[in-house]
Amino acid sequence: MKINPLVKLFCFLSVTAFLAACGAKSGEAEKGSDDLNSKIPVITLLSDSTYQFGNINEGDIVEHDFKFKNDGQFPLIINNVTASCGCTIPEWPREPIPPGAESSIQVRFNSKGKPGPQVKTITVYANTEPAYSELRIQGMVAEAADSTSSI
Repeated sequence: MKINPLVKLFCFLSVTAFLAACGAKSGEAEKGSDDLNSKIPVITLLSDSTYQFGNINEGDIVEHDFKFKNDGQFPLIINNVTASCGCTIPEWPREPIPPGAESSIQVRFNSKGKPGPQVKTITVYANTEPAYSELRIQGMVAEAADSTSSI
């Protein structure tokens, strides 16, 4: 059975058009993927990610606000914030932070019973890429004088 040259040409052109269309759709999907990645919320710290509180006395409480901005194109949602120690309490915004808006995470460190060098890590979980980021507070806690010593 001999195939007509016009049928061969038609089949060849059909397959070429099909493959070209698939390639274009694939490229569009990749472009859409890049657009989606550029719209993910971005936490941009407005200061250093580590706060140095210096030298304090045991029992002092240190508070610091880590200010940040959502530099993404979608609302930033902070799902959770944890601290490496129960002596460190983070407070964060529970409402979504709109694109371009600023907010802060307040961290409170209670140095009672914590003499010596201190480094506390605060982990922020959000709808960002990567899904978490870390903040730190650190400094030196001077041991409290013993008030129960006898005369």
